[in-house]
Amino acid sequence: MTHAWLLIGACAVVTFAIKAAGPVALGGRALPAWFDRVVPLLAPALLAALVATHIFAKDRHLAVGANTVGVAAAGLVMWRTRSIVFCVLTAAVVTALLRAI
Repeated sequence: MTHAWLLIGACAVVTFAIKAAGPVALGGRALPAWFDRVVPLLAPALLAALVATHIFAKDRHLAVGANTVGVAAAGLVMWRTRSIVFCVLTAAVVTALLRAI
């Protein structure tokens, strides 16, 4: 239990250091105009990378499994209906059915 709290504390310290490094490094200077256009694109790109690595990872190897098919089915539902609720339900049901087989 102590190891978990040490890990949480270490993550908090590292996060604080990373967030503090930007203002310290810039020293009050304004960022270039192109940077303001790039920053909003970072969060969706990171989220897509995390989702892709999660649905295609099996231990230390790339694999296609129930998660992959569930996310693909959810993407199809999202494309056709634009409903988050149906999207999540589809992913859960398809994944659960494939794992049960």
